[in-house]
Amino acid sequence: MKLEKIQFITHSNSRYNYLESAIMALESGVKFVQLRIKDASLDEIVFLGKLIRKECDKYNATFLIDDYVELVNEIEANGVHLGKEDMPIKEARKILGKDRIIGATANTYKDIVKHYNDGADYIGLGPLRFTNTKQGLSPIIGIEGYKDIINKCRANNIDIPIYAIGGIKLEDIEGLQSTGVYGLAISSLILESEDPSKTIKEINLIIQ
Repeated sequence: MKLEKIQFITHSNSRYNYLESAIMALESGVKFVQLRIKDASLDEIVFLGKLIRKECDKYNATFLIDDYVELVNEIEANGVHLGKEDMPIKEARKILGKDRIIGATANTYKDIVKHYNDGADYIGLGPLRFTNTKQGLSPIIGIEGYKDIINKCRANNIDIPIYAIGGIKLEDIEGLQSTGVYGLAISSLILESEDPSKTIKEINLIIQ
């Protein structure tokens, strides 16, 4: 499965709840959505996940859930994104099989090598800068950090889609493109925009 270059990560703010944020992104042209919701019960995640799954189906969009490998089949998600403290990729792959997408969080080149060897389908590499949408943030990478890590991947024939994540602003995207990242995983950039649809179109024009 070829992955879309923009992954929207659900969040909530004064304008949108988690479901509304997903619908807004889909309506604005996003085709890759990750449900990330912390401090919710499994029942709440299943309920919300099934609603977002239906919305993704309307737009022929790929849908992942964060962390909960055991809920992927119940929700009928396309896969899961695993953070550094979540289930190991090899274990998740045994449970989900080869056809589900497994994404993994990385902060260093060493992280990427491990995830690549363990069979991840893509990497979320970050954070670019400080972000309020994630707790327990890893060290900031910055544009030069992305360049260094991606150059090491190329030199060692590690060919895996790498998404930049973490506090990305519109003015960062051209610089990130120059580093060789495959795509962007974004949340606040869209959610806090006065015109989300316009912002997504602007992002698409830069990263195509």
